[in-house]
Amino acid sequence: MGSILIVDDNKNVLSALRILLNNYFEEVILLSSPNMLISMMREKNPDIVLLDMNYSAGINTGNEGLYWLSEVKKLDAEIPVVLFTAYADIELAVKALKEGASDFVVKPWDNAKLLATLQSALALRQSRKEVKKLKEKQDILNSELTKDSDVCWGQSDAMQRLLSMIEKVAKTDANVLITGENGTGKELIARKIHQLSMRSNETLVSVDMGAITETLFESELFGHVKGSFTDARADRAGKFEAADKGTLFLDEIGNLSYILQAKLLTALQSRKIVRVGSNKPIPVDIRLVSATNRDLHESVRSGEFREDLLYRLDTIQIEVPALRNRKEDIPLLANFFLARFAKKYNKKGLTFSDKAIAKLENYTWPGNVRELEHAIEKAVILSDGSELQASDFYLRITEDRTAIIESITLEEMEKILIDKALNKYDKNISAIAAELGITRPTLYNKMKKYGLS
Repeated sequence: MGSILIVDDNKNVLSALRILLNNYFEEVILLSSPNMLISMMREKNPDIVLLDMNYSAGINTGNEGLYWLSEVKKLDAEIPVVLFTAYADIELAVKALKEGASDFVVKPWDNAKLLATLQSALALRQSRKEVKKLKEKQDILNSELTKDSDVCWGQSDAMQRLLSMIEKVAKTDANVLITGENGTGKELIARKIHQLSMRSNETLVSVDMGAITETLFESELFGHVKGSFTDARADRAGKFEAADKGTLFLDEIGNLSYILQAKLLTALQSRKIVRVGSNKPIPVDIRLVSATNRDLHESVRSGEFREDLLYRLDTIQIEVPALRNRKEDIPLLANFFLARFAKKYNKKGLTFSDKAIAKLENYTWPGNVRELEHAIEKAVILSDGSELQASDFYLRITEDRTAIIESITLEEMEKILIDKALNKYDKNISAIAAELGITRPTLYNKMKKYGLS
């Protein structure tokens, strides 16, 4: 159906066109003067414009029509503009075609020819929109495909149960909420769901909800039309439109403000969005996957998160286990990252010592898999030999005393205790040996071993 904006100073013409076109267009917008043309285009965002070429009494040059044609094209270069012209203006109409008009209609018009011309212009508009939308989706898809798809999931029972659940959920169109600590790989889970879904041939669009400001929220998610705000220099599809027929992944959904939650809920309920600066609803068909490191049920109880939105998101919840709760996966993940970074930094043949693996297994990994990945990348970059040692890993100490004990080896703990005693007793060997419950010769040997004096 589409919408058409008609500009003509003859009110009888406008009335006749309204009667004729009401059955063929979703909306027929009439203007008797071109002075409001640009502001009306910004407000209504029509699909095509039917523009008369003369407005001032006694002037039939057509220059007014050419001027307003150029103004329309400045606002929206892609919109089809059909011109009204008289017999004597054919040469002028041809000039207008060269300047961007899509067609012209001669007055007095033939209804059938007029309808055919306008429907052809509307088809051109819809075709251009579809091409633009496909290009936007292709650009997003290309950027997604360049991301590293080589993933190591682990062999622990916890991860095998998780993968089994993903396979079951992916085949449906149910909304999924992925929960878990930072660094556990929630985005990888979302990608896996998309890859195994019936929408895998379409685009997965990822949005970091925590990084979107309130002022840009609607523009980013729902898109905008040209001229709707200062920097809106062209029409732009939002994330919802880009994900049409595919999957929309909303990361850090728990960081969304209460006001913006209502706007998101409206779009999810209606499955329609309205671009900023437009009033035309656009249907969207998406599969929604969200992720958060927060307890949203607790946020609902504290009044920070809408309960109705949570129920929209949480048809199926998938909890990603922390790395410390599946330590049997650490050696596998460590070797996976080692192979990746050894290749990246041209240090092939690099391996772990047994003590290095033990140190990695005993650490609590508060940053989870992401922290493990970064620790190994840093160790690979700084390594000199062919084997990574325990001392190559500088792991942060947490405030939890239990975590401190679990995060270091026995030798490291022994070294810390001896060094602490040396400072406490001002290097009084007898007092230190008594404090540690070892003999003086044993203390000397350990001080030499650890380079303490």
